[in-house]
Amino acid sequence: MKYTLKNKDIELTDDEVKEIVKQNQVKEKKVLGIAIMGRRGDIIFQSTKTTLKEVVVEGKANLRGADLCGADLCGANLSGANLRDANLYGANLRDANLRDANLYGANLRDANLYGAELQNAKFYGRGGTQKLTKAQLPDFLNALGFQVEE
Repeated sequence: MKYTLKNKDIELTDDEVKEIVKQNQVKEKKVLGIAIMGRRGDIIFQSTKTTLKEVVVEGKANLRGADLCGADLCGANLSGANLRDANLYGANLRDANLRDANLYGANLRDANLYGAELQNAKFYGRGGTQKLTKAQLPDFLNALGFQVEE
């Protein structure tokens, strides 16, 4: 078949046209969307959404081991999400709904939990494994919304 490309006539077989179309579709799929990577560099969730917040909310059912370091998840609805072993270092979870979320083993260092809904959120397994010193207790309670009085 004959085609005109940039004012030049070229001739392509049907198989060549199909291959060009296929390559363009693959390129489009690679460009669109956002992937959430695991701590080992593997893709644990892929989406066509345009913001990380939308992707996290869409994939909230299982984000185990997700690397969400520094993510802006302000106000995100993550109720019931499996964030076990997720890296949420420095993440903005302000006013996020983490009700019934599994946060066992999650890295919440420097995460902003101000106003976050944490009812029934699970931070530890049976019997607990995370150590908390007496000196860390006031900061921990403040992060949960409690004011420590002397």
